[in-house]
Amino acid sequence: MERKKIILTGDRPTGKLHLGHYVGSLKNRVEMQNSGKYIPYILISDLQALTDNARDPEKIRRNLIEVALDYLAVGIDPKKSIIFVQSQVPELAELTMYYMNLVTLGRLERNPTIKTEIKERGFEKSVPVGFLTYPISQAADITAFDAEVVPGGEDQAPILEQDREIVRTFNAIYGDTLVEPELITPDNNICKRLVGIDGKNKMSKSLDNCIYLSDNPDTIKKKVMSMYTDPNHIKIEDPGDVQNNAVFKYLDAFCTPSHFKKYLPEYKNLDELKAHYQRGGVGDVKIKKFLNDILQEILEPIRERRHYYEQHIDFVYDMLEEGSREARKKAQEVLKRVRRAIGIEYFEDIKLRHSVYTNIDDNK
Repeated sequence: MERKKIILTGDRPTGKLHLGHYVGSLKNRVEMQNSGKYIPYILISDLQALTDNARDPEKIRRNLIEVALDYLAVGIDPKKSIIFVQSQVPELAELTMYYMNLVTLGRLERNPTIKTEIKERGFEKSVPVGFLTYPISQAADITAFDAEVVPGGEDQAPILEQDREIVRTFNAIYGDTLVEPELITPDNNICKRLVGIDGKNKMSKSLDNCIYLSDNPDTIKKKVMSMYTDPNHIKIEDPGDVQNNAVFKYLDAFCTPSHFKKYLPEYKNLDELKAHYQRGGVGDVKIKKFLNDILQEILEPIRERRHYYEQHIDFVYDMLEEGSREARKKAQEVLKRVRRAIGIEYFEDIKLRHSVYTNIDDNK
């Protein structure tokens, strides 16, 4: 029987999850979970969320269950995946402390993802230390479960590469102790970094350019109809740009041939629709209505599952508590291994106990 690989992935509880999370990671997590080839550990990273929300902890408390509901809604199954809360596994904080000693301040400041996020949050002159050390905390999260695979978006690549550096440095100093992880990104390049409805930036809660998994049908339609297209495509007969057009980027990410048969039968596939739009003759309203039909179809069952679990909140809390207990068992095993490798399990080290003073009397 083929050995199952361990996955580690998760999200910050700073708001409900959106379509960018779905195509960038969530959909892939569900597929990997259901393949039977993996053991997924999925964390709600509340400690990392506190690094830039320490003065508003209620925001984290409020969104903890929202993220858990979104997990269940998209099909993450607690019978197949271990869903847990970062702060309830204190071993992760201890591992972070050990790894801090292996990374320089300069290396942290050069991380492209961290540099971008510091700028987005206006932290250039007053970045919290915890936020700057985000990659180290993530390295602890990953290695605590011997994770070999990390599903994520393209923006996670610089952080994961730094995590891999930490693993290699640790193993070089203390011996082969930690597992080096691999990032798995979506095959579709559009899905790796889904643009927001403004067409300018990555979909982000902080930029308010999201379509949330829990949005109701009217809200989804309103957001889709307001999406950025091509400012030069004024008349239907005008040639249009599909490369920088947010609607077509979403169609690249979500539409399938079956959607054309169902909602836009005059076209066989997306290539035909793109070609017509580029030469002129297709209006923005038409493509937006098509996208709305697709998103409504995708999100309806997700909304229905979410509504079910909203009526069974005790189950959600129990799931997180049990998942955190299960995750802690594994993290304790790894932490023990790390402490032994460093040589700080002093009280079980018989050689250390007797090495210094064993022959004192003989030397008098």
